[in-house]
Amino acid sequence: MDKIKVKSKYTEAEIEKNFKDVDFFDGVMSGLEDALAYKNGLSKAATIVRKRSLPVIDVVGVRRDLNMTQRDFAWVLGVSVRTVESWEIGRSVPSPTAKKLMFLISQDHSLVEKLQQSA
Repeated sequence: MDKIKVKSKYTEAEIEKNFKDVDFFDGVMSGLEDALAYKNGLSKAATIVRKRSLPVIDVVGVRRDLNMTQRDFAWVLGVSVRTVESWEIGRSVPSPTAKKLMFLISQDHSLVEKLQQSA
């Protein structure tokens, strides 16, 4: 069989570096397990998770560092108070976008003021 040739703006070395820590077999197995759970009614929806680049967020810690109530924090993030409560007690996890926003806010508290002004 001939080698498949793909045009890309990236060099082969850049592509290899990007996928260096990716375990494709683990990803395929995880996807198959998710599909089987969905088929058997044990899961309602598939979730795509990018393990790299998502910061670990302590929702309670970020909110307390900002000296905000759950209501104010929810308003700034554009989510419901119930969503913040669920994150804080571990019933659910923030979306990747919410995690990134909370990370940015935790690094630069002035972003809260900018978000409040934009609404």
